[in-house]
Amino acid sequence: MTTTTTRPSATEPTTPIGRASDYLDNRTGIGHAVKEFARKVFPDHWSFLLGEIALYSFVVLLITGTFLTMFFVPSMSLSTYEGEPATMHGLLMSDAFASTLRLSFEVRGGLLMRQIHHWAALVFMASIVTHMMRVFFTGAFRRPREFNWLIGFTLLLTGLLAGFTGYSLPDDVLSGNGLAIANGVVKSIPVIGSYMSYFIFGGDFPGEQIIPRLFTLHILLIPAIILALVALHLMFVVVHKHTQYPGGGRKDGNVVGFPLFPVYTAKAGGFFFVVFAVLSLMGATMAINTVWNYGPYDPSPISAGAQPDWYMLFLEGSLRLMPGQAEFVSWGDFTWSLNVLVPAVLPVLLLIGFALYPFLEAKVTGDNREHHVLDRPRNRPTRTGIGMAFLAFFIILAFAGSNDLIAIHFHLSINEITWFFRVLVFVGPWFAFWITKRICLGLQRKDRELVLHGHETGRIVRFASGEYIEVHRPLDEQERWLRVSYDAPRPLELPAPAGPKGTKDKSYKSAKRWAKLSRFFYEDRIDPVTPAELAASHSHGEHDALPGGEDHTLVAPDHSADATERSH
Repeated sequence: MTTTTTRPSATEPTTPIGRASDYLDNRTGIGHAVKEFARKVFPDHWSFLLGEIALYSFVVLLITGTFLTMFFVPSMSLSTYEGEPATMHGLLMSDAFASTLRLSFEVRGGLLMRQIHHWAALVFMASIVTHMMRVFFTGAFRRPREFNWLIGFTLLLTGLLAGFTGYSLPDDVLSGNGLAIANGVVKSIPVIGSYMSYFIFGGDFPGEQIIPRLFTLHILLIPAIILALVALHLMFVVVHKHTQYPGGGRKDGNVVGFPLFPVYTAKAGGFFFVVFAVLSLMGATMAINTVWNYGPYDPSPISAGAQPDWYMLFLEGSLRLMPGQAEFVSWGDFTWSLNVLVPAVLPVLLLIGFALYPFLEAKVTGDNREHHVLDRPRNRPTRTGIGMAFLAFFIILAFAGSNDLIAIHFHLSINEITWFFRVLVFVGPWFAFWITKRICLGLQRKDRELVLHGHETGRIVRFASGEYIEVHRPLDEQERWLRVSYDAPRPLELPAPAGPKGTKDKSYKSAKRWAKLSRFFYEDRIDPVTPAELAASHSHGEHDALPGGEDHTLVAPDHSADATERSH
């Protein structure tokens, strides 16, 4: 009898993991996709971690939220509570509030999970905002990333909605007051406001349906939308290549950094555990949303010093600053509550304008090129000033949302504080824009000075003629390249009238408006140093020869930088 032994081929995996991977690859073709994805190169800079913090915070939210869902009861049915803490014992409350108390005091690890979940939500929103501001100030929203910018903006809005729905679930006095404010804002919408309120709350406020509906939105619909947006956002990051800061060897046609596997994967995995550890430490040591201090929701009491989470403070401040004289305005057959409608709509309109900014800048610049190398904020002073004005506006509103706390802690009049913020909300953003733009132009002048004359060395050289010259050390190639290799867009030129016999048609009027807006953006600018200017600044005739053969630049007073400035 002959026995034939079959040996595995050289290419057939021998380990269980290898055979499983080969089986999966043969049936899905995932191996090629993983190979291509693992070879993607990502640049290394600390500011790119802001987006990762948002992603990892969301993962922590999913983990802790799954735990909390097992114990929370989304019901507004009333019952008498019996249990800890003693201050809540015997009170009539909804099942939602009662389950929050039991989760905090009876479930092992429940309070820790609640606080980690809440802190993760705050960090999630903070990292999204800072990430978007980094994208804005560096121009990472330019072509081809305009659509990804809109995705990030939608993520910001869904994050706000997720935070509001989760914040309202415990049904305590604080969250109930927030729902009452939201109900007032909805009812202030002309014509359809009362119908929308009835639909949202299932009847008169507060009704018995709002908590179950918010629970469904918070754990099902909104997380699904966020997951889809995050996946789409990351897909576009891979498709468009990652942006990179200007530097040696970096240009629009390449990416300088580390491959996804193994370098970036290891760093990203380690950073996830760092974020998780920090959030766990915050949840274990920093109490937040202690609902037992407020009690179950009751429409009659309004607690002093009550503020929502920080990312909703701008709406609170906007409502507090609106004068009461505009409470009701009759328009036709309808009554408009402008003291609620205007402060709720105005910040939303500004946010929409912020979302559409990439298209506005592309129009006033006339630039349709792809950009993968980021701008230095100083080189786009108007954009940087607009960003700082936008931040100043919302920060002022956030402080205005705490005007009662400011009055209590600093022993000031709340009326005077309110009027101070009413003035500041108009003056502050303008001043932030002006001072930021001036700083950026000053930094550009400093860059020109460094390129033309180099770094100060503190050395003074005297020549035989008795002349004293200051010695500067020239910049190296990397330093010089960083300060001269950028675009300084000029305002759009106004075309000639296109109508018959030189008349001005509608297109000419539109072009004139865009040219005027373009002058606002680019009329004040500092042009980069040209090669001819650099060669002229380094030529000093008899001064070029120094003892010791050192490579230095001899600098006398020079105002060539002023000659290229276009400030009006």
